[in-house]
Formats: sequence, C-alpha cells, structure tokens
Amino acid sequence: MQEDIFATLQESYQKGVFSVPTTFYFSIDDIKKTLTLDGEGCRIEDGKTVEDADCICKTSAAMFNKIWNDGYRPGIMDFMGGAIKSNAPQLLQQLLTAFGK
Repeated sequence: MQEDIFATLQESYQKGVFSVPTTFYFSIDDIKKTLTLDGEGCRIEDGKTVEDADCICKTSAAMFNKIWNDGYRPGIMDFMGGAIKSNAPQLLQQLLTAFGK
C-alpha cells in the first residue's frame, strides 16, 4: 500500500510549498524512499540516496497509512512515544501541505 502512495506523489504535488530543495528520507517498515521537493516538482528515489536528509521519518506502515489516508495528524505523544521518529517534525507538516493533505 505504501508503494501505491509513493507512486501517486508526483501527480499530487503542489508546486511552490517548498521553494528550495528539501530532502525527506522515509523508513516505513521495509520500504525506504528518498523524496526531494522543490519549487518545480517532486523526485522519488528508492532507498537512502542522501547522507543527511533535511527530514528523516521512521514509522510503521499502519501509522503512515493512518496519516496519509485517514487524515490523522500526529501529536507530540506520537513522537515522544516512538510511534513516529523524526529529526524535523515541522517539515512533516509542510510535506502534508505540499500534497494537499
């Protein structure tokens, strides 16, 4: 299911939310993806293709689906409890906005 979500990202990307190139690394169970977003578009690559992503997000497939498909917005307890691990939670919110979520 996560592969399906990543497959639709380029067509749902809203240009202009990210004006400078910003990288995201996702580790969702067995799926590893790197996204690079900028003012013109969205590039998706398999695996970890950058050494230091601007935002790293590690979570379960269940949590990712809950956020992406069900409109769930994680709170501080999701991060503190370890359900989502990220070095830049504020960028995750901006990411959702970039895809109309």
